[in-house]
Amino acid sequence: MAQRNYYDTLGVAKNTSGEDIKKAYRRLAMKFHPDRNPNNKEAENKFKEIQEAYSVLSDDKKRSLYDQLGHEGFENAAKGGGAGPGGFGGFTNVNDIFGDIFGDIFGGARGGRRREHAERGVDLITHVKISLEDAVFGTTITVKIPQTINCGECGGTGARKGSKPITCKNCGGNGEVYIQQGFFSIQQTCHACHGSGQIISDPCNKCHGRGQEQIQKTLSVKIPPGVDDGDRVRLTGEGNAGSRGASAGDLYVEIAVLPHKIFKREGLDLYCEVPVTYVDAALGEEYEIPTLEGKVKLKIPEETQSGKILRLSGKGIKGMRGGQGHLFCKIVVETPVNLSNEQKDLLRKFDESLAKDRKKHSPISRGWFDAVKDFFGMK
Repeated sequence: MAQRNYYDTLGVAKNTSGEDIKKAYRRLAMKFHPDRNPNNKEAENKFKEIQEAYSVLSDDKKRSLYDQLGHEGFENAAKGGGAGPGGFGGFTNVNDIFGDIFGDIFGGARGGRRREHAERGVDLITHVKISLEDAVFGTTITVKIPQTINCGECGGTGARKGSKPITCKNCGGNGEVYIQQGFFSIQQTCHACHGSGQIISDPCNKCHGRGQEQIQKTLSVKIPPGVDDGDRVRLTGEGNAGSRGASAGDLYVEIAVLPHKIFKREGLDLYCEVPVTYVDAALGEEYEIPTLEGKVKLKIPEETQSGKILRLSGKGIKGMRGGQGHLFCKIVVETPVNLSNEQKDLLRKFDESLAKDRKKHSPISRGWFDAVKDFFGMK
């Protein structure tokens, strides 16, 4: 077969990297493959040419010798049993070539390479509910989880004690079989061993050949201070056991923080409402209020309006990664209820005393009413 130059055949330069040579070969092999060009002798010949070129340029030793001897010198060496295509056993096997091309699609190439059947164990997740105090200061809890472990009887092999699994004869231990269709080789999971590469002829009585068993495991879990709703604590290796000696999965403990009777949390900050009397809001007073670390004094300034927010610095939550939140207290002025007639009369007299200079004593309401008048165009 006359060829000008293997590099020209693949359309690459002499200094092209091995990876780029492979890409060029794949592109041309797809284009001139006989299945895509039925009854096309020219395409068939071209396909053989690029096969021959790739069989040399994809091999570092052959390529180095080809570069030294040139095309004609390399062909002469091949005829004499040297480094050419004949001297190295002819062209690359078609199935091996396309096993390499489609390896990424089917999960691996041919050529006797055994699949890795060991698989890491599955991760587990469990949900726990804790109080706000436990989330802020940390705690230790106990959880019970269903967990898959290696069978204690057979040690995870699945075979009866004293026996061993045997290599699957159908796939030779690869866990895969290949169906030849023309130039293509289709890879499938072996139906005899279901992809494991081994046959258990004498299964374990305890796990019935599965190699694993399920137990109920009790674990002590340390919840670090500062966790928030939705956070997860990971326990490495406390998930399900892996197969064939692979590592176990992890256990994730997802935190749900229960609602608190007094406080609401936003990040590292805490919020609460503090009800105060009508008189204390007007004249000012000092209240004793709770925090997560104990009682503190909160000064209510005189003339405090309902809805005003007072901040107590550093009385929030200490973050897991640093930082300290605050406690925000929303003042709620409570309107008196269940008043006696005498109390109602006193309030009316008090209100009459304010009426003489309403604008001075009730600036917010006066400003609001003035805005309403302007809105309706009233003077």
